[in-house]
Amino acid sequence: MESAAQLKDIRGDHAEREGSTPAPALFPPPGGACRPGEHELHAHHGEIVQGVFYSSDGALEHGLVTLPCTLYRTRARFRPLRSGPLTVEPADRTRARAAARLTLDALGRTGWGGSIRIEGNVPLRWGCGSSTTDVLATIRAVADAFDVVLEPAWIARLSVAAETASDSLMYGPHRAVLFAQRRGSMLLDLGGPLPAVRVLGFNTELDRGVETLALPPCKYSTWELEAYATILGLLRRAVEKQDPVLLGRVATASTQIMQRHRPKRFMPELLAIAREAGATGVQVAHSGTVAGFLFEPGSGSAARMEEARAALERLGLSKSWEFSTELATQPEPVS
Repeated sequence: MESAAQLKDIRGDHAEREGSTPAPALFPPPGGACRPGEHELHAHHGEIVQGVFYSSDGALEHGLVTLPCTLYRTRARFRPLRSGPLTVEPADRTRARAAARLTLDALGRTGWGGSIRIEGNVPLRWGCGSSTTDVLATIRAVADAFDVVLEPAWIARLSVAAETASDSLMYGPHRAVLFAQRRGSMLLDLGGPLPAVRVLGFNTELDRGVETLALPPCKYSTWELEAYATILGLLRRAVEKQDPVLLGRVATASTQIMQRHRPKRFMPELLAIAREAGATGVQVAHSGTVAGFLFEPGSGSAARMEEARAALERLGLSKSWEFSTELATQPEPVS
C-alpha cells in the first residue's frame, strides 16, 4: 500500500499529469472549520466487461466497466479530531482507515485523527465492490467533514493508493466509463449510462467468495486483445443506442473470454439457461463469484426471470435476487 509521501503529493502530481493546478476551493486552509462528515453509495454486481484495452497513447491497460446495483450500499461516517488517533469500526476495515489517512494528508490535515464508522450490506468476497465502497464512502465522508468536493479523478487516485485496485464507482452509476482499475484512471468515457436491464443475480460458489484483491492480473492472448477491441466498439454502440440486447451480447462475450482465465462453475449450463429463458446475456464478477442473467425491461421479463430462476434451482443454486439498473443510473447527491 502506498503512503501519502509515495503518492508524490496527490495534489501536485495530479496537476502535473493534467497540466493544470488544483482549484483553491478544493483545498481550504488546514485551520478551517470542520464537522462530522458522511457519505453513502451503492455497490455493483460485477462487470459488464473486464479485459485489456489500448489507452489513448497506445499503451495496453487492464480495464473494466462495472454494472451498478442498488441492492447493496455502504455508508461511512467520519468524526474528525485535530489531533489523536485515527480509528475505524469495524476494526478489520483497514483499507478504509488507510483511505482516510491519505485523504486527510491530501487535504492538508496531516496529524489530524478521528473515528470512522462503516455500515452497509455489501457481501464480502463476492466481487460486488465491498472494499471499494468502504474506501470511496470514507474518502467522501472525510472530504464532507471539511466541506470539500473532490473530483472523481482525484478520488480514483486516493482509492487505488489505499487498496491497490479499485472499481469505477467514484464516477457514479449514471456515467459508464472504461476504468483502469490498478492505475486509477478513466480510459474512456462511454458518453452516458449503461442501457437499463433487469438482472437475476446469483452466487456461483454457494455463498463462498474469494479475496479479489489478491488475484493477479490476467495474461491475455493476442487473439483476446483483438476481441476486446471489438467488444469495446460494440459496448460504445450499446450505450449510444441504449440497446439492452447488444449490452447482453457484450457481457456474454466478455464472460466467455474470462472463463478461460477465472472459470465459474456451471458456465455451459448457465449460458444454456440464458438462451432458453430469453436473457440478453450473462455477466459475471470477473474477480469474484457472483453472476447475473440480463433481461430486457418489459412486461414479459418477469416470466422469463422465473423460468431462469427455476433452472438455477435445478442446478443447486437456490439463492437468487433481482434488481433493475434503471434506478441505479439516476444521478445521486454527492453526500
